[in-house]
Amino acid sequence: MGQKLITKEIGEKLQKQYPKGAEFEGQMVVCKFFHPFSNWKWYIMNQDPNDPSYLWGIVKGFEIETGSISLDELQELRINGLPIERDSGFRPTPAKEIWDRLQKGEYI
Repeated sequence: MGQKLITKEIGEKLQKQYPKGAEFEGQMVVCKFFHPFSNWKWYIMNQDPNDPSYLWGIVKGFEIETGSISLDELQELRINGLPIERDSGFRPTPAKEIWDRLQKGEYI
């Protein structure tokens, strides 16, 4: 298996935001996942402390939407034999800012 998608530090930040649910207000996108051979991106906002596979975030795929994301599924997913990766250069950004920029067609 390649890079761990969620480190202990990232998990702590995500779980701290879990009570905020789907609200953008006061919530950060803590990490971003991507695949080098796909245009899909996952901007993760929070994680259920009782079910660490349950993530919530913004997904840029065929559409730009918010929703639940399965960490287990992301870790198992392979496209052309390669796994999903965490963008190590991504810095926590307000969720509303990410949403607005994606709606404008900006590359993040």
